[in-house]
Amino acid sequence: MMQTAEWASRERSGPLDVVVTGLPSDAHTWNLVFIQLLIEDLGHHVINLGPCVPQDEIVESCGKYQPDLLVVSTVNGHGFQDADQLIRSIRSRWELAGLPAVIGGKLGVLGAEQRAGHGRRLREAGFDAVFQDDPEQGQDAGLGAFEAFIARLDAERGPAAPLPAAPLSGDGAAAAGRASAGLAPVASAAPLEGVSG
Repeated sequence: MMQTAEWASRERSGPLDVVVTGLPSDAHTWNLVFIQLLIEDLGHHVINLGPCVPQDEIVESCGKYQPDLLVVSTVNGHGFQDADQLIRSIRSRWELAGLPAVIGGKLGVLGAEQRAGHGRRLREAGFDAVFQDDPEQGQDAGLGAFEAFIARLDAERGPAAPLPAAPLSGDGAAAAGRASAGLAPVASAAPLEGVSG
């Protein structure tokens, strides 16, 4: 996934800042608390928006907090529709286009064939990874993949590049000015592979 220049230029030291949220149609809270505690146990900061959060509020919160990761959790079995609209709205905002975003839980009410289709379609819409309930693999497999995703994201973001110590002239000065203003071009980051059941 290509990161926007503004997103890539953020300070990247310390723990991840993670926004955790439910979807507009899902009133469950225990899953959000569990995910928050898990992420905090891994050493990262969490802003938990709670259940039944309107799509516009999730998008605005991501713009306001500029997190390192958005985690969407749903367990009511009807999250696919809301999630598809949400990620398309996030990806349409230039300042959020590079935000790593994942979703997990129960996205549909039918069987394995629907699970695979939902996972594929949500990754195509813009989620970096999809972690779904899969009775055949068990809950621990999904949690392990989620923890591995967070560890990989934390390792791949690395420290921010230092600015040059001495003033530059010519094209070098222009490039340094763009970099300090968050306008430097950014190479494509290694894709974070999604997981689906």
